[in-house]
Amino acid sequence: MSAVPTADEIDALLPQTQCTRCGYAGCLPYAEAIARGEAEINQCPPGGTATIGALARLLGREALPLNPANGAEAPHRIAQIDESRCIGCAKCLPPCPVDAIVGAPRHMHTVLTELCTGCDLCIAPCPVDCIEMVPASALTGVPSGAPPAELNRSRFAAHRERIERRARGRADTIAARKLRAHTGRPTP
Repeated sequence: MSAVPTADEIDALLPQTQCTRCGYAGCLPYAEAIARGEAEINQCPPGGTATIGALARLLGREALPLNPANGAEAPHRIAQIDESRCIGCAKCLPPCPVDAIVGAPRHMHTVLTELCTGCDLCIAPCPVDCIEMVPASALTGVPSGAPPAELNRSRFAAHRERIERRARGRADTIAARKLRAHTGRPTP
């Protein structure tokens, strides 16, 4: 009898776009749901047929067609910002799971095309609709395929760690202010 694949083994086959199209908050949560038997193997549009086939082989299941409720398989796309319309609101920065967008408040933003996973998560928060997804093949000097999964995984981990560190810092600041307000003394 063979061992049941772990969530980490399943996650290793996913493209690590962290796009949430599978219905989960990222590739690892989707892998965990598959491992628990709570999700089908056909919910990853960026991975498409190749990923479904790899998951089927790993899990000893039959390959299924991509679930259309999760989207359609398509060539790799990259976010492109119309810099003439960008107002520098910085609302596209936090949702980018791999920090492929750079810029600062009140300054034009740009996409690091070689890092963009094509997740589409930057589009909805843009208040001026200056971001569109274009096929990577339409841009010169851009690799045709998506960034390597391991690079995406490490950039996503760094992104999450930075967000968690900032949240802890804000919580510590708020706690210190509350203590100072209650005691009237500065905190160390």
